[in-house]
Amino acid sequence: MDQKIINLYDTYTHSGMSRKDFMKKLAILTGSTALAISVLPLLENNYAAATTVNFDNLKTENISYKGVDGDIKAFLAKPKNKEHLGCVLVIHENRGLNPHIIEVTKRVANEGFLALGVDALSPFGGTPSDEDKGRELIGKLDPEKNLNNYLLGLAYLRNRKDGNGKTGCIGFCWGGGMVGKLAVADPELQAGVAYYGAQPNSAGVYKIKASIMLHYAGLDERINAGIPAFESALKENKIDYQLFIYKDVNHAFNNDTAPTRYNKLAADLAWKRSITLFKDKLS
Repeated sequence: MDQKIINLYDTYTHSGMSRKDFMKKLAILTGSTALAISVLPLLENNYAAATTVNFDNLKTENISYKGVDGDIKAFLAKPKNKEHLGCVLVIHENRGLNPHIIEVTKRVANEGFLALGVDALSPFGGTPSDEDKGRELIGKLDPEKNLNNYLLGLAYLRNRKDGNGKTGCIGFCWGGGMVGKLAVADPELQAGVAYYGAQPNSAGVYKIKASIMLHYAGLDERINAGIPAFESALKENKIDYQLFIYKDVNHAFNNDTAPTRYNKLAADLAWKRSITLFKDKLS
């Protein structure tokens, strides 16, 4: 697919562009409204087509924990009959805790961890099925309260009897940005893995105590513009970090519900690296 179309969709999903304006621009790029409509399913997430695995060895449940202004909903997964597990907080994209992120949470648990997928949209009643509505609500979250709700999620994991007290986090897109913020805000965090996420303010990088792993897409000019300043701050403050840029892949390359952006080779390699870090730091 034409990279200009993918870039347009990325702009639409990460800005205040209305769906009406997006469709107009898409029609111009494709040549007609009819072609724009035919291309749309290739751009939008298709949860039914996603890779799913029946993890018989996992125990899963919907839980809640106390947040800043009320209960925060979350999906928990862990290996059956296992204790003293390293804990991983899973942070969704800017659509909320959708079926894809629930699947990712199960994949983390299947690697031997206590995994918690938090629904940041809990203050609004939870993640809606309409992705456009989900993105709209993400923009209405109070940044400080949202950060504290995630910090409380990490505290919840540390206090679970089936965990070992060690915590890491992994986030994608909007969630990747949250990983950086949590690393700055939480000195108890052992490991943070960010996929194509906006970088935290460099002024706070000196506070990071966790080992950091950063996965970026080579074609993601919007996010990659922030890499030099962030990496410079990481080096200056002697933070333990690893940074990988995957050539010729797009933002959201890990999301197997997004057919035009998913890249299996990059996704598999990034996943292997991420799990290796968690096993090293959270065991």
